[in-house]
Amino acid sequence: MTEIVISLQNVSKCFKRYARPVDRLKELLLPGKAQCQEFWALRNLNLEIPQGQTLGIVGRNGSGKSTLLQIIVGTLTPTSGTVHVNGRVAALLELGSGFNPEFTGRQNVFFNGQLMGLSYQEIAEKFDEIAAFADIGDFIDHPVKTYSSGMFVRLAFAVATSVEPDILIVDEALSVGDEAFQRKCYSRIQSIRARGGTILFVSHSASAVIDICDAAILMDRGEKLLFHHPKFVLDKYHKLMYAPEDKAMTLREEIRELQNVVSYDSFKQHISVVENKTVVDVTCETAPENVIETEIREFLDPELVPSNTISYVPRGAKITNPHITMPDGTVVNNLVGRKEYIYTYSVAFTKAAEQVRFGMLIKTVSGLELGGASFTASSQEIYHVEPETIVIVKFHFKCLLTPGVYFLNAGVAGLVDGHFTFLSRHIDAAMFRVQPEVNSYSTGIVDLMIKPSLTINSDLTEKHPEEVEIVLGEHL
Repeated sequence: MTEIVISLQNVSKCFKRYARPVDRLKELLLPGKAQCQEFWALRNLNLEIPQGQTLGIVGRNGSGKSTLLQIIVGTLTPTSGTVHVNGRVAALLELGSGFNPEFTGRQNVFFNGQLMGLSYQEIAEKFDEIAAFADIGDFIDHPVKTYSSGMFVRLAFAVATSVEPDILIVDEALSVGDEAFQRKCYSRIQSIRARGGTILFVSHSASAVIDICDAAILMDRGEKLLFHHPKFVLDKYHKLMYAPEDKAMTLREEIRELQNVVSYDSFKQHISVVENKTVVDVTCETAPENVIETEIREFLDPELVPSNTISYVPRGAKITNPHITMPDGTVVNNLVGRKEYIYTYSVAFTKAAEQVRFGMLIKTVSGLELGGASFTASSQEIYHVEPETIVIVKFHFKCLLTPGVYFLNAGVAGLVDGHFTFLSRHIDAAMFRVQPEVNSYSTGIVDLMIKPSLTINSDLTEKHPEEVEIVLGEHL
């Protein structure tokens, strides 16, 4: 069995809130009379994390994520329950935590390295590598109180990961750095995963959680509502986040019950099946009768429909009939790469709406967001919509995706009580398949329409060899 490196049993954390500083003194002098208001940041949380797992932690602000991490790290003590952590822990929590602002970057590297259990000599041997990764130049010898937030994160992440931790904890820190540095950080995280390290990752970026994590938990009001596959958890998290306040409690209970209905292993197996599902041959019964066997044509597979569409609680709008058509209106879901299509759906309004906008999103089977479109500018929105209005939304797109199965979202947003929010949204509203092509050179997920070519020297011994250029695909 895989070793459990982090174990929390019935962990709760209570903070005391005092209306006035003097109330804290009164409570000390009169212990029988409480002068505070209790706030439970965590309630009876049970969690076991095996070695090598990368666990995403998602939830709204104030849900208890940071408190949970601080208890695991040891900077907070639980009010009740037990915590066991086995291994060297490196953590990036609050910006600048563990750094002395008066020390230089160099001094903080040695200071933090020793706190993590390294000797002075070991830190000295790693220093050049740490400085190169942080890439902050001469600022390494300046006091860190002069650093920008990005420089802080660069140095902190370089130090934390240089000690080759058994457990790495990251709490939203990577959102501060620039894109180039974030890419370096994600590469470092992948290397820690590859050698069997355990990672706890908190982020509001759904694509980052899905891309990095093996599993995820949903925190809300100090409770662990759900442990599941990252895509499953994030879908439920987004539905809860945009639910009206009067429906939130009922939805929380529904999400909690899902743990007993849909198992992690069965959902993971379902994703694997969809990812590896054999593409239906274009000569199947659903294809047009006149399709030639070697010719790739679009067609409709009635069995290719999402099995787990997530619908937000509607707020005066209802999305219906999301589907893809060819330019001539023919409904299809098996597409041909590099051709034009239309994604369309209808929205029926049951209430008047203001500043209405529409959107769509294409995702991979694992939930990675590839791209989409939305009516983001004020000039693109509908200022006012009357009840019983039906709007047909169309998004024209070119299928620049490599063969595989993909999912589509559909959404409509507007003003509710002065706040801009979703009026209706469907996650995994529709799905489609891009069919394989024999002569395609595309790799990865997105087809960049690259046209490769080769230049062949006919005689390498001549001073001016005759060169023959071959554009791949044109001479096959």
